Amino acid sequence: MMTNEQSNADSIAQFCRYIAERKPVLKKQYEQFLAQDLSRQQWDGCFQRDVMIILELAYDEALAFLKTLPFDSAASPVNQGLLDLTKQALNTFDGFVDDFLLFVVDKHRTSCALSNFHDEHKPDKTYVNKVMREIAGL
Repeated sequence: MMTNEQSNADSIAQFCRYIAERKPVLKKQYEQFLAQDLSRQQWDGCFQRDVMIILELAYDEALAFLKTLPFDSAASPVNQGLLDLTKQALNTFDGFVDDFLLFVVDKHRTSCALSNFHDEHKPDKTYVNKVMREIAGL
C-alpha cells in the first residue's frame, strides 16, 4: 500500500515530467505567435506581448494539470505559511522562465524579419527586466 507521502512524491514527479514535456511545446507556440505577429506586421512589443500570452497559458494549463493529481495536503507540513507540497510544485519551475526567455531572445536576435526593429530584434536588459517583472505577476 502506498503512503500519503509516497503518493505526494509520485504526484510531484508527474508534475515535473509534465513541465519538462511542455517546454518544447511552449517554444513552438512562441514561434507560431511570433510568425503571426510578423505576418500581420505587429512587431512593436511582440517580445513582451507574446511572452506574456504563452506563459499565462502555460501557467493556467499547469495549474489545471496540477489539480488532477492526487495530493494529500494533510500529510504535508506547513513552512512559512506554505505547504511543503506547494514549495515542491513551485520548485518545478526553477529555471523555467530563464530558459524560455533565453530561447525567445535568441529567436529575436536571429530573426531577419525583426532586424529593422532594434528594440524587438535585440531586447535590451531594461526591456527583458520589464517583462520579467510582468511574469512575476503571473
